[in-house]
Order: sequence, then structure tokens, then C-alpha cells
Amino acid sequence: MTTFTLHDEATAPEGSKALLTKSKNAFGRIPGLHAVMAEAPGLLEAYQRVHELFVNSSFDKDELTVVWQTVNVENACHYCVPAHTGIAKNMGVDDAITEALRNKTPLPNARLEALRDFTLKLVRDRGNVDDASVQAFLDAGFTKRNILEVILGYSQKVMSNYTNHLANTPVDRAFQKFEWHEAA
Repeated sequence: MTTFTLHDEATAPEGSKALLTKSKNAFGRIPGLHAVMAEAPGLLEAYQRVHELFVNSSFDKDELTVVWQTVNVENACHYCVPAHTGIAKNMGVDDAITEALRNKTPLPNARLEALRDFTLKLVRDRGNVDDASVQAFLDAGFTKRNILEVILGYSQKVMSNYTNHLANTPVDRAFQKFEWHEAA
């Protein structure tokens, strides 16, 4: 397996130094994912920007969590599932939502379940979502804007999940207590 460097401001390529400082200022530390991504400044910059855009989308904290964790669990990301468990706790998301997402069990309400279903269809069908699934999502009270925002959230997770798979990014100490393994 290829070993990736966990960069900090001293070891990062020039184009990533300010980005890592931004991460440190935002999170009080440099997350392992960002430390790995720093090897490619464009990836880290894109990830940070897409994260900001998705957080500022029309989705609320529960809906953001559903999109993030649905993709994380579907992609079996050993790093992002624990990280987003901690992030959800910090955002005040009900633990019942987080546990349902981590364990692939029913969510507390039909609207969130429709969001998970649509997100899974988008991921599994590589964007070729059938009309009936789109209509079911709209019928659950979501909008065309929300369809496109799911793509935005998925784009963020492709960057992080795939980076973590390739780099085998160590889970940050703050999130180790939320360790996750895909059920057999």
C-alpha cells in the first residue's frame, strides 16, 4: 500500500499552507483528511469550497447529515463515518438519526428516509435516477434545487471517501470513539 504524508503547515506544498491554516482555524486542528489532501493543493481547496457550499445549501443540519452519512456508509468510508458522527453530535443532530444512518436502519421520519433513498439511488445508479425515484423525492416535499444539492453533497463525499480509501487516513483522535465498520 502506498503511504501518504499527513502534512502540516511546515511540510505541505506551498499552495496548501494557507489552506491548512484555514482548516486549523476552523477546527482547532488539522483534520487527517485535510493533512492528506494537502499533497494536492487543488484537491484540498476544492474540498474546502464544496464543503462550504454544501453547508450553506438549503438543507438543514439533519438533512446535511443524511446526505453525508448515506454516502459515507454506502462507500464504506472508515474515516468519514466516525468523523460525521462527531460532526453530527456537534451540530445537535438527534443520535437516532445518526445511528439509523450508521446501521442502515429506518430513519425517524418519512422525509429523511426519502432523502436517504434518493441519495442512494443517485450514488448506486451513477446519477441515472429514474423518473419514479425523482418524483418520489419531490412528492416527499423536496425541490429540484434539493436534487442538485444532493449532487453537491455527493461531490464533496467523493473527494473525501476516495482520498481516505487510497490513503487509509487514520481516524482523528477526536472521532476514534465513533469507530465504525461496515456490517457483514
